[in-house]
Amino acid sequence: MFKSYLIVFLISMVPLIELRGAIPYSQLFGLPLLPSFIVAILGNMLPVPVIFFFARKVLEWGADKPVIGPFFRFCLEKGNRGGEKLKSKAGRGLYYALLLFVGIPLPGTGAWTGTLAASILNMDFKKSVVAVMLGVMLAGVIMGLGSTVFVGLFGTIS
Repeated sequence: MFKSYLIVFLISMVPLIELRGAIPYSQLFGLPLLPSFIVAILGNMLPVPVIFFFARKVLEWGADKPVIGPFFRFCLEKGNRGGEKLKSKAGRGLYYALLLFVGIPLPGTGAWTGTLAASILNMDFKKSVVAVMLGVMLAGVIMGLGSTVFVGLFGTIS
């Protein structure tokens, strides 16, 4: 049982897969939903502070390097341009936009990407973490419901 939860934890830490893959995995292998949900959220949120505090620093550090510099500068410039547009459109609802972005269970819209965006936009750490955590929980609820229905439907059919 511990091994299965460890796998759920590790899957939820993988970029692009995150909680969106960990919860269906847990349901496919018959783990209880609530403990799997909690383990997946913990695994998904563990890298968030590291990403927030170091992503921008790494991009700024690499911006003047010969091989990786152009790509890193591109990422910073694109992030800043997109961020300014987003800030002007969203205004005070920027953190709600972050919550919804992270909460939509599609590849590329998870905690890693949302935290990276918050870091590049110099958003407030505490507010960003709360928005990302609520988004992860929303995605977890959506994936939990979807996985339960999917596994139940195919269990009934077979």
